[in-house]
Amino acid sequence: MADLEIKHAESGSGGVFYTIIDGHRAEMTYSTAGTTVIIIDHTGVPEALGGQGVGQKLVEAGIAHARERGIKIMPLCPFAKAQFDKHPDWKDVLR
Repeated sequence: MADLEIKHAESGSGGVFYTIIDGHRAEMTYSTAGTTVIIIDHTGVPEALGGQGVGQKLVEAGIAHARERGIKIMPLCPFAKAQFDKHPDWKDVLR
């Protein structure tokens, strides 16, 4: 999954990082809390893409986004929270 293409779309109150593989869409959504925090509220990976690291790549895209913008992440989504627990090197963006 190293060559995974992740796209990003923003709306007024949040956004989504997503990828489509073989017709299956995996996504991680977030909402904004002011100008300095994003809240990851959902990570969804279809069963057909499970176990391939797609969810982790989506969270990593969110982390890169937060680092670029100098903002923090609050992982309310259980999957994203578990990923943060597994990656202490991400604590620079953890709120």
